[in-house]
Amino acid sequence: MSRQLTLPESFQSMTMARALRAAMHRDPNKVAIRHGDQQRTFAELSGRVDRLTAAAITELRLRKGDHAAIVAKNRIEYVEIACGVPQAGVAVAAIGPNLAPPEIAAICNDSQARVLFVDAAAAESIQAQQLDSVERVVQFGREYEALIDNAKVPDEYPEVFEWDPWVIPYTSGTTGRPKGVVLSHRSRLLGFYQQALEFGCYSPDDRFLGTTPMHHGAGMAFPLAAIMAGGFTELIDKFDPELVLRKLKNEGFSGVFTVPAQHHAIFQLEARVLEKYRAPAIKALISNAAPLPQTLKHQIVDYFGDNVLHETYGSTEAGFVTNLRPPYQLSKERCVGTPFAHTFVRLTDDDFNEVGPDTVGELWTSSTSAFNGYWQRPEETAAAFRDGWITVGDLARRDSEGFVYIVDRKKDMVITGGINVYPREIEELLSQHEAIAEIAVVGVEDPQWGERLKAFVVPRGEGALTAADIEAFCDGKLARYKIPRELTILDKLPRNAAGKILKTALREL
Repeated sequence: MSRQLTLPESFQSMTMARALRAAMHRDPNKVAIRHGDQQRTFAELSGRVDRLTAAAITELRLRKGDHAAIVAKNRIEYVEIACGVPQAGVAVAAIGPNLAPPEIAAICNDSQARVLFVDAAAAESIQAQQLDSVERVVQFGREYEALIDNAKVPDEYPEVFEWDPWVIPYTSGTTGRPKGVVLSHRSRLLGFYQQALEFGCYSPDDRFLGTTPMHHGAGMAFPLAAIMAGGFTELIDKFDPELVLRKLKNEGFSGVFTVPAQHHAIFQLEARVLEKYRAPAIKALISNAAPLPQTLKHQIVDYFGDNVLHETYGSTEAGFVTNLRPPYQLSKERCVGTPFAHTFVRLTDDDFNEVGPDTVGELWTSSTSAFNGYWQRPEETAAAFRDGWITVGDLARRDSEGFVYIVDRKKDMVITGGINVYPREIEELLSQHEAIAEIAVVGVEDPQWGERLKAFVVPRGEGALTAADIEAFCDGKLARYKIPRELTILDKLPRNAAGKILKTALREL
């Protein structure tokens, strides 16, 4: 049964373009964003966004409900696309530029994008691919600039509501075929407000450094939030640990978003380099996308200071869920903190009954920053929702003070001999081994036990490491059934663009 929605006279939909326009009116001539030797003031950025909206309607012939897509490395035009095209009622699928050409084509076809925006590298890589729905490919540079410069004002603009689709990032495919996650304008704008409340580095006076790929949900959200707050964002092409430290130390940045793999790279720098850039005057160092091992937290706090590190837990689907603030980083071990503002968390058993303190349950969340659903995946969307709550399959426990601890992914849990084993617990312990730089533990098929544990290790230094070493280190610290009996040495662990370890790839090995 449908119902008529009556909006109050004062109602104005929250959209990205409208938020940018409001930020522009604060200080039109202020620089909003920089990438390399290019920059845009708020007036320039907002003006180009509006002209792109017009071009999407009059030149590209896109209509509300259509989709576009973008395949590009970090660049200012990414922000223009993310604000301008959805202002025409057209959601943008964000596709990773490091995917293989057939993978790019598959996601482009799945999203049913009519227009594809590409940088030069992507344009070359997709030439031989069959793009079923794409009617036009627009390359950044001369073609894109002509599109904006020659934009004609349409006779009519569509009405775009805050709950309409904004962008469609695709999940990394860590557990299967990538899925399009439909995000609304509202979900991410309210997420930006949560960021401002929680991290203290989002204001017109703050400067944010974007170090991760923008096609990833967090890679776009963190730097874009700074712009919408009237602050400044700088994008870098790719993560260079010394470059990032130098910028944080010398260029007055207030905040930076990082993933654990980046910190591993930072602390592999020479001691003289690390000492040169120690303790930059930043307000917030925000870690997300993958768990931070406790040993790495100690290194970060020692190097950057005890008042800046936040470990944030969330997902593309649910948005921000919890955050562990700086005062608790060392006292609340392996913890992801307490819920963000306007966010509820519940932990449940298999019958959806809430479990008590210090009991493992599936984590569900309800908030204002949740996604609309998976694109054309009704069964998977239905599985993610229950009575207004959302899950991505994470298992967690909560202590008596309300702090949340992620135990593991439900799909990563190993059942060996009928007993549940959580690989993250084992990884946390083994990350303390002096000869181990990085580790991942997975379950592999076993004819006797159902599954058995196998460790994949990136060693530290030149020393040899054996399964017997692993067993000896774990003896007395873990139950015998939790100790991996097999070991594979790798030069590096397979990761996606967000820094998450691809355990499906490890199981295939």
